[in-house]
Amino acid sequence: QVQLVESGGGKVQAGGSLRLSCAASGLRFSFYRMGWFRQASGKEREFVAAISQFGGSTLNADSVKGRFTISRDNAKNTVYLQMNSLKPEDTAVYFCNVLSITYRNYWGQGTQVTVSS
Repeated sequence: QVQLVESGGGKVQAGGSLRLSCAASGLRFSFYRMGWFRQASGKEREFVAAISQFGGSTLNADSVKGRFTISRDNAKNTVYLQMNSLKPEDTAVYFCNVLSITYRNYWGQGTQVTVSS
């Protein structure tokens, strides 16, 4: 069974940084593109960033371009999200996801990021 476990969230002041991690198990990790999503209170879940199977290609939402960097370590079955220059509007629960029709409905518990002004 596929499991996704996010970690690394916390409370920071605006302008600060956090590094999120997502450990995946139950699948051949290097076969799949991976993504990060977030959901703020009372809002729809939204796309944040995606990365190709071996990290050669990434895509960021306009709202995080230049501030967030997605990366992965296939040896550790882990995808990361480095978040710099955080803003209060980045406050949300962050989730990782396997960008695959087969596994698209698998979600972890998420990790809370709170940015104070």
